[in-house]
Amino acid sequence: MKKLLNTLYVTSEDAYLSLDGENVVILSGEEVKGRFPLHTLEGIVTFGYTGACPALMGKCAEMNKSLVFMRPNGKFLARVSGKCCGNVLLRTAQYAALNDQKSLPIARNIISAKLANSAAVLRRAVSDHEMRMDAKAISETAACLKSNAVKAYEAVDFASLRGLEGESANRYFAVFDQMILQQKEYFQFDGRNRRPPMDPVNALLSFGYTLLTSMCTNALEAVGLDPYVGVFHTQRPGRRSLALDLAEEFRAPFVDRFVLTLINLKVVSPRSFCEKNDGAVLLNDEARKDFLSAWQGKKQEELVHPYLGEKLQWGLMPHIQSMLLAKFLRGDIDDYPPFVWK
Repeated sequence: MKKLLNTLYVTSEDAYLSLDGENVVILSGEEVKGRFPLHTLEGIVTFGYTGACPALMGKCAEMNKSLVFMRPNGKFLARVSGKCCGNVLLRTAQYAALNDQKSLPIARNIISAKLANSAAVLRRAVSDHEMRMDAKAISETAACLKSNAVKAYEAVDFASLRGLEGESANRYFAVFDQMILQQKEYFQFDGRNRRPPMDPVNALLSFGYTLLTSMCTNALEAVGLDPYVGVFHTQRPGRRSLALDLAEEFRAPFVDRFVLTLINLKVVSPRSFCEKNDGAVLLNDEARKDFLSAWQGKKQEELVHPYLGEKLQWGLMPHIQSMLLAKFLRGDIDDYPPFVWK
């Protein structure tokens, strides 16, 4: 079992990452802001403009440590990594799955799980806060999503599967605002928007989805799969299609509930955001720190994996799903068991 080590997040935009022996050193100008032994880190994620020294990048590649560069708004930019630990037979099976009957069953299982998980999030919200929201509307939406999850599992082609996913996403986000129980005068959600996000809720969701996709990318690469060759998301240059596929299972139960918790517990507030000239709304530097601190805590929370029946950390779930997907592609198991949250 892969052990979850700590991930170092560097949120200051002017931070420069350097190498001193076996340590990563965080510099702001000539001032040392931090020093961390590389062997204690699983990976490094930096949101700055100034970058990292070549020696550190080489050391991270040598030690198989992930070094991820992201823009200050949370958009993925680049990733430095060492040798892929996968094998040619697994990748060959993955590429072959695009041209045989394995691709659609994997996609059906993923989207069916996504819709079931979205329904479960809505049902949990009604169970916990029935008197503070339109319970009837949310329950009806949850029932519809549950029904669509069954239809997705039985979809005969990608067109019908994408139609079900799109319809369900619209229904889910139509009642998402009902689950925001605090700071309603500022955190209002009228629908999903991105590139760039135009309101605080979408800014939080986009940031969380970006971090989730990076987690899935790391997990897929760790088992030897190509994160750019997916089964549901179409192939595009530079698009991590399989990572986006895998992330679908975790969007609602991991990111969406996490964002709602940040808002409802007032971890974030109107002071957490800045608005750009083009209308984009982004988390400021201090809010990113708060978000990432809570995110690391969320990754350490434990739950029982629905397929393995073992209690594991949230942060390990993408790794488990990646291993199960690899086993299916190799022919070790008869079907890909998606993550279904309960």
